[in-house]
Amino acid sequence: MKKGVTFCEVGEQFSDFLLIKSSTRGTASNGKPFLTLMLQDQSGEIEAKLWDAGPEDETTYKAENIVKVLGDVQSYRGRQQLKIKKIRPSTDTDSVSIADFLETAPQPKEELMDEINSCIFEMKNSNLQRVTRHLVKKHQVAFLEYPAATKNHHEFVSGLAYHVVYMLKLAKSMCSIYPSLDADLLYAGVILHDLGKTTELSGPISTQYTVEGNLIGHISLMVTEIADAAKELDIHTEEMTMLQHLVLSHHGKGEWGSPKPPMLKEAEILHYLDNIDAKMNMMDRALERTKPGDYTERIFALDNRKFYKPFYQNQS
Repeated sequence: MKKGVTFCEVGEQFSDFLLIKSSTRGTASNGKPFLTLMLQDQSGEIEAKLWDAGPEDETTYKAENIVKVLGDVQSYRGRQQLKIKKIRPSTDTDSVSIADFLETAPQPKEELMDEINSCIFEMKNSNLQRVTRHLVKKHQVAFLEYPAATKNHHEFVSGLAYHVVYMLKLAKSMCSIYPSLDADLLYAGVILHDLGKTTELSGPISTQYTVEGNLIGHISLMVTEIADAAKELDIHTEEMTMLQHLVLSHHGKGEWGSPKPPMLKEAEILHYLDNIDAKMNMMDRALERTKPGDYTERIFALDNRKFYKPFYQNQS
């Protein structure tokens, strides 16, 4: 098994440095305050409770601070939780930095950008190509660094670009099987569908929703950006409306956050590709931390299901 807090088994003791991803204040049934800490290293994250937390603790144990923790790994409602025995903030003499604790995409960001640019280059529709290239260039630094979400899937450094690259691989396969699909429109939709998250989210460290993210959201933000880019590039064609529709509808249903349901073939496929890659990422990462013959933790975003890891799949 790999090293890291998420690879610890229930009953094991953990002692090492961790980064505080988030810190939330609560009040226990006895009226005393406590902090819910989400702690992380490069393997992932684990929740911990800091009981009887005073005002000083809220300052000491806030997001983006590094702490040394001693605790026991327990199971609570189907998920691992760290029961803290000792905790202290890191000091300069500990020689640790935030970068030591950030989970990153399995591929270097330069490779991810090369694959995205390759798909843009393949586009035959110059209008879709120009708008896509324009917006990717505008947000390139954040695009290659940001996660795809605050939790559930691809919530790691470069997760957004990694998610897009694997959706592009799926899109290529779908277009080869179903040649009636407009490959250029589908590629553009894949590349741009979540690009608004570079405004919606705060960044790759202790990721939170920004004011724009909470009040407007990445879908509406990107629909506006596509319109602005088309105006700046003097493009006034039907493809821009089609592309905006793909972004608007990629969550599939109103209750899932889409202002419009998919009404184009490419929009329907984009929704499925997004769903497939997000769910595969959640399952793969959970199963990676699971021994053969055991079940994963319950995955809230997958209907709170747990998944079994067969023995035979790990036999050489």
